[in-house]
Amino acid sequence: MTGSRKTLFARGRLAVMIGSLAASLAAGPQAHAAISDGVVKIAVLTDMSGPYVDNVGPGSVLATELAIEEFGGKVLGKPIELVSADHQNKADIGSARAREWLDRDRVDVITELGNSAVALATLKLAAEKGRMTMVTGAGATRISNEDCAPTNVHWVYDTYVLARVGTQPLVELGAKSWYFIAADYSFGHALQNDGTSFITAAGGKVLGASRYAFPGTDFASPLLTAQGSGANAIVFATAGNDLQNAIKQASEFGLAGSHQLVSMLMSIVDVHGLTLKNAQGMHYAETFYWDLDEESRAFARRFFERFKKMPTALQAGQYSAVLNYLRAVEKAGSDDVAEVMKTLRSMKIHDAFARNATLRPDGKLSHDMYLVRVKKPEESKYPWDYYDIVQTVPGERSFMPLADSQCSLVKK
Repeated sequence: MTGSRKTLFARGRLAVMIGSLAASLAAGPQAHAAISDGVVKIAVLTDMSGPYVDNVGPGSVLATELAIEEFGGKVLGKPIELVSADHQNKADIGSARAREWLDRDRVDVITELGNSAVALATLKLAAEKGRMTMVTGAGATRISNEDCAPTNVHWVYDTYVLARVGTQPLVELGAKSWYFIAADYSFGHALQNDGTSFITAAGGKVLGASRYAFPGTDFASPLLTAQGSGANAIVFATAGNDLQNAIKQASEFGLAGSHQLVSMLMSIVDVHGLTLKNAQGMHYAETFYWDLDEESRAFARRFFERFKKMPTALQAGQYSAVLNYLRAVEKAGSDDVAEVMKTLRSMKIHDAFARNATLRPDGKLSHDMYLVRVKKPEESKYPWDYYDIVQTVPGERSFMPLADSQCSLVKK
């Protein structure tokens, strides 16, 4: 090869190399993007017909839609697809649907899971198949404690944090003796057990407890027993329609005027359904309030326009979880579960729901919590103006310390 031909060859080769490098740089993360089957598929497995439908259900599906819309409908140039189903609060039905999604429909992440038995069954199944779950609706502490999984996140709350934030400050404010009315299944038991430990640690006493068969409608007997116990605080370890029925009957018995009424898990739609007349004075731990600041109000207005109700904390948490999942896929350049989980733990997580939030090694999202008091009717100035925030409690002082965790993912 002559010198001139060598020079031309070298110049051509250099041009190809420069062109390839420029194309690689221009493509950015998408050059290495790995969307497993050309679509990111998000599944919402929720209660569409049972006692928790108002707290999650269609509202959680809408919250997922809002997150996808806000993100732009695509991630790494690939479409985002949403599917949903009703688990009917039955672990066998929920896990059967989850298995279909994972095996047949190639779902990337199963979300919401607003029932602890359904959540535990589904997260185990997904972990076995190397897929991801994001629990936003279920509250059993074991989800991110002894039953934690490397492919699962527990985004909104658990019974530990509800019990801690919902009781200890009130003991300090003077509620020294307590009586529990609890749903007789794992969720109610966990709330009662966690609440009892925090009340005792703060210097209070639990004088007794009544457990009722879930779901229930007649709370006369446990309420009268609680009234006769001598306790100055009556705490409800249940949720949804059962909680509303119990509070209504407590109001009818005049207990709101003579006792401090506390809920272990209550939402803004519970207050709305009860009305301020019946719910006034209730205290409980909350993870989100639509009227907290302009960022929360902006999301709530979008939700309200489509749903004609303000979002519950669980619905806002669902929006947050899905939005940050998509952010993590984009940042990781892949929907690979290990990469997404690694990226989520490295991200600064902030949105209309999550404040001062970090994802811990056990999969728990640590974020600010709020002790709220339901306003009296005359204190409410506009529709859905229902809460006073009594205290903001940072995540590090709310959630179970990692030193106490039984999660196998936590190094001690």
